[in-house]
Amino acid sequence: MAYELETVRTSQEIFYYLLEHHELREEEEGQLYKAYTEQEEVQNLVKSQGEIAGSNIDRYGNVIYLIPKEDNDFLGFSKAQLKSVLCKSGATDKDYYLSQFVILTLLVEFYDGQGSSSKAREYIRVGELQNCISSRLKEGADRQAEAEAADEDAMRKERAGTENEQDRAANNRKGTIKGQDGAVKKPGAKTREGIAFTDMMQAYEALRSDDKGSRAKTTKEGFLHSILVFLEKQGLIEYVEQDEMVKTTKKLDNFMDWNLLNQNNYKRVMRILGVTEDE
Repeated sequence: MAYELETVRTSQEIFYYLLEHHELREEEEGQLYKAYTEQEEVQNLVKSQGEIAGSNIDRYGNVIYLIPKEDNDFLGFSKAQLKSVLCKSGATDKDYYLSQFVILTLLVEFYDGQGSSSKAREYIRVGELQNCISSRLKEGADRQAEAEAADEDAMRKERAGTENEQDRAANNRKGTIKGQDGAVKKPGAKTREGIAFTDMMQAYEALRSDDKGSRAKTTKEGFLHSILVFLEKQGLIEYVEQDEMVKTTKKLDNFMDWNLLNQNNYKRVMRILGVTEDE
């Protein structure tokens, strides 16, 4: 399909603006916004350029956003970059996943996924957020320990039943079974999906507590502070340090209502956190 030169040029101008600013607001760039929303050919070209760049171009309300896909480390953040920004020096994967859990907990506290808007509150105190993180980690670690104990008990019973069978020699040869991936597995062993709460709780407890407002990433307070500062720089929250208060921005509200927290994603998040639908 052939496009007129002016159409192509306008689409390129819009896409370059999105690359530079990550969003295009109607009140700030009305002409470009109008071209995108009123000219289907322009919109298709912009979306096509976004797809080539490993990104989605979406409009929420009167704002057009450039949203890098999950595996886009060029326009987005790689795991190594996030680990460097959010965690202490020499951080392990436990520390990284803990940082992601903190962000997930913050989102769940603000948004419940119900009604015309998923937003459930206007602000949260930093101290309350810290208590929520500690509580959810402990609850998750307790559930994980119970599940692992149940698995071990089931395996013991299975082994006991196997030993009572007449053909013990054959069963002994099956003591270990190699899977297609080359991993050695025990009979009855299960792969449990979900969050490794115990590992994250260990990483969290390894951080010192400091009631003097430390900003060091080796403290719980400093670790949380670095995450909140990062989210504020991305335009997702308003972090009022003097009041130790966190508020969400319209940008995050739009993402949660229109993209991240549809009912399927909301239920998935609740399952990961171990919260049943009845709770």
